[in-house]
Formats: sequence, structure tokens, C-alpha cells
Amino acid sequence: MSGPELPRVDRASSSAFVAATGFEPEEMTGTRVTGTVELGPDQHTPWGVVHGGVYCAVVESAASIGASVAVADRGQFAVGVNNSTDFLRPVTAGRLHVLAEPVQQGRTLQLWLVQLTRAEDGKLVARGQVRLQNVPLPEA
Repeated sequence: MSGPELPRVDRASSSAFVAATGFEPEEMTGTRVTGTVELGPDQHTPWGVVHGGVYCAVVESAASIGASVAVADRGQFAVGVNNSTDFLRPVTAGRLHVLAEPVQQGRTLQLWLVQLTRAEDGKLVARGQVRLQNVPLPEA
């Protein structure tokens, strides 16, 4: 289908907010998104650990990318309508692996599960689910 296209998805072309999360997508398909996050003092709370909002933003970003790729051929993209992220382990700095996969993909709604694990030992740091609505891409 010709017409509107999805925007580029990388830190260089992202908003300052998205870039500040440190999320670097790697694999981006309609059934799987992977990437990494580099965390450090720029994402800390006043108490020296990574702010939970960073995890929420990464979870939302990864789910939105995958869900949008899944419906792009229909002239749509996906917008989050609910994000429920659990913070399981505090982190001060380091690299996390991101894995996002769909739980359910329907005509109007999708549900994605995203896991953030420490690169050093594979331990789960945060997990979230995002419910997304498929909506028409805006005209250029």
C-alpha cells in the first residue's frame, strides 16, 4: 500500500525525551522487537538508581514500534492506551536487553509484553505490558 509511511525509529531521529531513555532498537518486526538500553546517571532518581519512568518509556517504545510495524501495511500505526510496567530490580548503571513480543494482535487492538534484562547475567529488571490501538497514519 502506498501513502503515509512510518517514521524512522532510532535515537538519532527521536525526540530528546525518547533519546534520553538510551533505547537502541535492533530487530524490528511486527512480531518481535529487540534492542538495548544503556543506563547511567542521566536516568537516575535523586537516590542514585534508574528512574522507573525510563523503564515505562522503553517498554512503551518497544511495544509501539512492533505494533506499528505490524499494521503499517494497512496504513495504520499503533498508539498506547495502557502501560503497566513492573520494576523488579534496581539498577544504577549498565546495559539492558529489551525483548518485545505480542500477546494478542487484533484488528483494532494489540497487547504486547516487554522484558528488560541485565546484559551481564540475564536477570529480569522490569517487565511491562502495553495495550495499543491501531489508528490511521496521519497524512504527510
